[in-house]
Amino acid sequence: MKSMTGYGYGAVSGEDLFLEAEIKSYNNRYLEIYHNINSTLSAFEAEIDDAIRKVASRGKVEISVRMKQLVNQGQIVVDTALLEKYTEAFRTISEHVGREVTLSGSDCLAAEGLITYVSEKNPEAYRAPLFEALGKALSQFSEAKKREGAATREDLLRLGRDFEASNNRIGELTAGFEGYFEELLMSKYRQLQIQDRLDENQFRQEIGSLLVKYSVNEEQNRLKTHLAEYFRLLDSDDSVGKRLDFLCQEMNRETNTTASKSQIAEINLLTVRMKDDLENIREQIRNIE
Repeated sequence: MKSMTGYGYGAVSGEDLFLEAEIKSYNNRYLEIYHNINSTLSAFEAEIDDAIRKVASRGKVEISVRMKQLVNQGQIVVDTALLEKYTEAFRTISEHVGREVTLSGSDCLAAEGLITYVSEKNPEAYRAPLFEALGKALSQFSEAKKREGAATREDLLRLGRDFEASNNRIGELTAGFEGYFEELLMSKYRQLQIQDRLDENQFRQEIGSLLVKYSVNEEQNRLKTHLAEYFRLLDSDDSVGKRLDFLCQEMNRETNTTASKSQIAEINLLTVRMKDDLENIREQIRNIE
């Protein structure tokens, strides 16, 4: 089991460059990858995404790759056509304000696209350091997701056992339903002072009718089946977040049905506890893949 949240960092330093990769993720229903990658390395985005998908199946993932060249391996290029347009624009401004306004060096540096640095090095030359740094970051990232996932799994196991214990207690209480309804009916007959005119067949029919109406045996059996699947999924190495969420919906439905049928105060209290456990479970599984 892996968490959807994690963090990883990797860096590679050589004689001519320093390259670092940073990856972090947050909860999200689907896998979404956001890039902040040095433009020289943008050609590798698809391969970077493929590497991320190997360790993450859900979540909002942010990947940043920064590179600093320690040795100049490029050239400065001036867009002369754009420079002419800027010069003409400043000439127009001078005529409009009635005094000379000139294009300064700082204006040239601030003008987008006027002066650019073009690397003479083929992007393929950066492949090895890029994926070495990315590999380090993804390794840390994957380990962090596993550690958080293991901690979440322990909490989910505890909550599942609590839910199971409450459900088992309901089973014990409902096992005595026939005696409970028999005593309930006899109490009503005594209040009405008609116990002497009691018809045994009719009495048993009424008990049977109450048992059919208020029995939660089906709900109990379905909850036991759901719980078995719940614990099986917690032991799985697959991405189980969505399946656990659906399973919790089904368990909540059976718990609500049990509560609506219940005529015993202790069962009502137990179903409240079970719904609280399910709410806590669903909060936790929002953080797992």
